[in-house]
Amino acid sequence: MLYHVRMDVRLPPDLDPAERADIIAREMAYSQQLQREGKWPQLWRIAGEYANFSILDVADHDELHTLLSGLPLFPYMDIKVTPLAVHPSKIAG
Repeated sequence: MLYHVRMDVRLPPDLDPAERADIIAREMAYSQQLQREGKWPQLWRIAGEYANFSILDVADHDELHTLLSGLPLFPYMDIKVTPLAVHPSKIAG
């Protein structure tokens, strides 16, 4: 199943810089592993914001929730999920 996901990161301004760096490094490693596994085929930064648009390709809603809640930045994110369906006018390919 494909999902369009918007993630807005809201780190506390008083977060310890070392903790911030650690969370961001773990986030990058986790998200890159999911990309290599094919579960996160699209990742786009939203210019001018600490946010991204992503396309996630997972088996079902439960796997999506597990994947998202496993993100180290999850406690600091506002996330909006939109399930996607094939459009009847789409040309195959």
